[in-house]
Amino acid sequence: MSIVKNLPATFANRDIEGMCRRRYDALVIGGGINGAGIARDLALRGLRVALVEKGDFASGTSSASTKLIHGGVRYLEHLDFHLVFESCRERSILQKIAPHLVRPLPFFIPVYRDDPRSLLTIRAGMALYDLLALLRNTRHHSILNPAEAVRREPALQQEGLKGVALYWDCRMDDARLCLENVLAAREAGAETRNYLQVTGLLASGGLTRGARLRDMENGEEVEIEARVVVNATGPWLDEVCALDGDEEKKLRPTRGTHILVPRINCGEEALYLTAGRDDRLFFVIPRGPLSLIGTTDVDFRGGADEVGPTEEDVGYLLSETARHLRREPPKRSEVVASFAGLRPLLSDSSAKASGVSREHRIFESGSGLISVGGGKYTTYRAVADEVARRVCRRLGKSPGRCLTHRLPLPGGATGRFETYLRRRTPVLAERCGLPETTVESLILRYGSRIDQLLALADAEPELLQPIAEKSTLLAVEAAYAIEVEMARTPEDILRRRTALALGAGRGVAELENVSTLLGRRLRAPADRCQQWQSAYRARYSTP
Repeated sequence: MSIVKNLPATFANRDIEGMCRRRYDALVIGGGINGAGIARDLALRGLRVALVEKGDFASGTSSASTKLIHGGVRYLEHLDFHLVFESCRERSILQKIAPHLVRPLPFFIPVYRDDPRSLLTIRAGMALYDLLALLRNTRHHSILNPAEAVRREPALQQEGLKGVALYWDCRMDDARLCLENVLAAREAGAETRNYLQVTGLLASGGLTRGARLRDMENGEEVEIEARVVVNATGPWLDEVCALDGDEEKKLRPTRGTHILVPRINCGEEALYLTAGRDDRLFFVIPRGPLSLIGTTDVDFRGGADEVGPTEEDVGYLLSETARHLRREPPKRSEVVASFAGLRPLLSDSSAKASGVSREHRIFESGSGLISVGGGKYTTYRAVADEVARRVCRRLGKSPGRCLTHRLPLPGGATGRFETYLRRRTPVLAERCGLPETTVESLILRYGSRIDQLLALADAEPELLQPIAEKSTLLAVEAAYAIEVEMARTPEDILRRRTALALGAGRGVAELENVSTLLGRRLRAPADRCQQWQSAYRARYSTP
């Protein structure tokens, strides 16, 4: 986003100056899932915490994942039993604390005659997977014969099919899961700000004691002091370490590209497929009227801000998907949307990209800067617990007990979620005059915060109307994103607070009205609203 100076005070004022007058126990740099989880954990332990992000929360890798919380079946091949065990445990926890965002999903693993993994190997892997999950799986795996598998999923290529393994993991909304951790951190007392970029680190007595930041909305430079600084910037980790004088490369980032095409899956099961070109495993996941296909795993040597899908990646996903289909495969012209992110994997020169471990590591420099590299989305909460304990030790405080596994995220306080969904949907539909399908989708997005969302409409009933003609986005969702969820641009709303940018219309039909509502509520100047729209169209005009 371009920086516009001399903005009206009402737009520029996010109490950044107030943050600068405080001294924090911990400053967390990076508003992706690891940074958000760390800020929440530290705040719940009673520390004074500030969380800053140079873009929007989850605007990097944390909104560019395959949108799965999974135990990591494929990690069994690399004998990463600890990672599988930890992932299965964390998956179970996330289903409890965010049941509206982390939802069970069945998976098919079709096995063909010439596949590198035999049906016997897959069967043994599934049994071990169930064992490592310690009964935490939604259901145990089963093996389907070819006829039964094709009956349930007619899209599968039947020729050479030996059988299909059926197992369970979870789908999730990655951007909103990250956002709810940010909101939870704020509710626990943390200061959270997006669009604040770190430009330097502050030092005192040879120790890192804060950071210099640029407000990306007005270009002003500010400083924030903290006793401990945590670098949780994901693919940008090495850049922040360089500000600390540490030039050693700690990461080996790999690019993961995804595409969305018209629905391939006939059933509700996701497909876990083997690529013929390189034996990699990838997913085809049902997503409403679309299928999400991904991901690639390619070494990336450019700047982290430059990552994007390549035509080679898109072609790879299309051609490898086509190998498994009986129907006409999707064409390049049918790709509705594509996106790519960088995995901040630990440096490893011995393995090919897809073989690099997903384990995490915590680095601590001579100046005391704590940096987090590696890891996977599913285990973010466990990583945050480990980092929080280290921060407490640095501060000379007792770490106390971790609470993040017990306390629900802001929308997760629903009790038994299926019961909550079934009971609340008709009640709220009648109260608001909305279709039950609309209310159900709102509950799946906001969980128990649905009442807080609808309270805005009680004061402004017109907000219950679609933001644009025939849009599925209600104006109240955009208003709520601005008032409560810290959205500052149309992209924040259309790509991360909701996922319209990944749909067939890419959110373009809603763009003008979202920009108008945003500008009015933030009191932004007209030229800023035009910049928002131009930037959005430039980014989302092509799939």
